Amino acid sequence: MRPPARTAQLVALAATALLLGACQGKEAAETPKAAESPKAAEAARVGAAASGCTLPVTFGLAEDWKPKAVTIAGDELLAELAQRGPMTMACEIDAKPAGLIGFLRVWTGKSGDPRANLTAFIGQEALKPVFTDLQIGGRPAVEVVYEKKSQLDDAIEPEQAFVVETGQGLLAVSVDSFDSGEHKDMLPAYELAKSSLEVTG
Repeated sequence: MRPPARTAQLVALAATALLLGACQGKEAAETPKAAESPKAAEAARVGAAASGCTLPVTFGLAEDWKPKAVTIAGDELLAELAQRGPMTMACEIDAKPAGLIGFLRVWTGKSGDPRANLTAFIGQEALKPVFTDLQIGGRPAVEVVYEKKSQLDDAIEPEQAFVVETGQGLLAVSVDSFDSGEHKDMLPAYELAKSSLEVTG
């Protein structure tokens, strides 16, 4: 016995709704959600006299990251490598003890316009730079995200740095990683440095 026409229409509509719902559910399951960047926990601080690097700021370090002051007196080659635009490297924070290949590097320079100095810091080889004005440690700061061609294999790698005015000059922190995968894994430590920075001068 066939169902009445009205019942048949309802059955057809219900079947269509179920089919569409199944398809939408499948699409939702197959569409990955944007991953949230993990935040590193603060295990120590760097910047004070006994912390490995004496700086005009302090900020948090992720677990097992090891800071070391950079001394360039009397070493012309190191002095050249430790200079980027108007900034001079003051501290290297080694990620190898934490299982990564790279450093957070801290740079210092004379007071001046943060954006102009950061532009000079990343140099003319920087690709697609995007600058953002912000406050870090309650002070005017600028952050840049850009790309740069690797000197090893010409791969295009992500780069990131910020510069902040400390009252005793500018201070920059950069992520210097081995490759794009390491860069992503090092970002939580970089974000910790940025969010926990306090000016001490």
